[in-house]
Amino acid sequence: MSELHDRHRVVLPDWLALYYENPLEITHGEGRHVWDAEGNKYLDFFGGILTTMTAHALPEVTKAVSEQAGRIVHSSTLYLNRPMVELAERIAHVSGIPDARVFFTTSGTEANDTALLLATTHRRSNTVLAMRNSYHGRSFSAVGITGNRGWSPTSLSPLQTLYVHGGVRGRGPFADLDDAQFIEACVADLKDLLGHTRAPAALIAEPIQGVGGFTSPPDGLYAAFREVLDAHGILWIADEVQTGWGRTGEHFWGWQAHAHNGPPDIVTFAKGIGNGMSVGGVVARSEIMNCLDANSISTFGGTQVTMAAGLANLSYLLEHDLQGNARRVGGLLIERLRAVAAQDPGVREVRGRGLMIGVELTRPGTDLADPERAAAVLEAARAGGLLIGKGGGHDTSALRIAPPLSLTVAEAEEGAAVLESALRSTQ
Repeated sequence: MSELHDRHRVVLPDWLALYYENPLEITHGEGRHVWDAEGNKYLDFFGGILTTMTAHALPEVTKAVSEQAGRIVHSSTLYLNRPMVELAERIAHVSGIPDARVFFTTSGTEANDTALLLATTHRRSNTVLAMRNSYHGRSFSAVGITGNRGWSPTSLSPLQTLYVHGGVRGRGPFADLDDAQFIEACVADLKDLLGHTRAPAALIAEPIQGVGGFTSPPDGLYAAFREVLDAHGILWIADEVQTGWGRTGEHFWGWQAHAHNGPPDIVTFAKGIGNGMSVGGVVARSEIMNCLDANSISTFGGTQVTMAAGLANLSYLLEHDLQGNARRVGGLLIERLRAVAAQDPGVREVRGRGLMIGVELTRPGTDLADPERAAAVLEAARAGGLLIGKGGGHDTSALRIAPPLSLTVAEAEEGAAVLESALRSTQ
């Protein structure tokens, strides 16, 4: 055990999870690679939990941060803030929400907290619909709506949460149905649920469930839900903390796979937009955003140095068509991993979109999760010079693969080869 690990265990909580039997200290990065304190180089296929979205040490972002820090780092939302206004204008434009207003936070958790405050205030209801297997953050209210027992340490909550079917396509009571029948059954479940409760404030849903193992419903499910929600005046909150900014390749936002009945009422974002800086936020129609009747500020949300990073990062993302790169390179990577999975009886499914890929592991010949093997694959991949993540919900275990969106074809092949070796060595 390293000296730093010893110190970590003394002063930080026991529940603060660390990857690997011998935890890793990452000291620096460049492009799609990082280095540890011992000088080992790794291809990064997890990006600090989908947060380093474009590249490590991206010159355009580091330059913008350095120049802004040389002027002023912070002043709070009590003063006019040009970088915050400029980034809000750009996000409002790309959000797809009409008459959009933007509020900045420091994290996805805080963004979802804000969205819940807005929805419950606007609707005058503390009942919230959420998806089974979901994850929305670690605050008190976000934990209260998280449908994943492994990430929900308490059942206490300021909200009444009702869970809906549909976030997981390949498991559960509707798994054997075809896509159209699956959507029909989930909509029927939603309608039945609404017949047993007071009208909820909102449905909050990740278009692709992140912590839950990169699971998703068939395209159009949330559009079908929207017809039911609209009939009851219920808002739709799309949690785009992991799916936003082009990561799925096919769309800029994950909700666009369910866009038949229009955009969400509220979108939350974080992670990738700051490329490692603490940026989160909420986009909502003005009537929803402006519904609060008490003062509110954000001390650190929208601070100048993080807004400068977000502006530079979003510009780079759009100018270099990283969404298109995620679609092209991610498509190749998924097909490569599916070829590997076809030879491995312990891989139940390779799923995902763009550069958001899940590899679900089960014990061969069964449908039972294999978390021990998932941990072993992480270790073997690290030994081979590759960093990946893991996740899963009820009785599932999955490897999570989410490299920076600038990943090259050669790096995708290199990472796939390491992961193939790691899977073979753990069979």
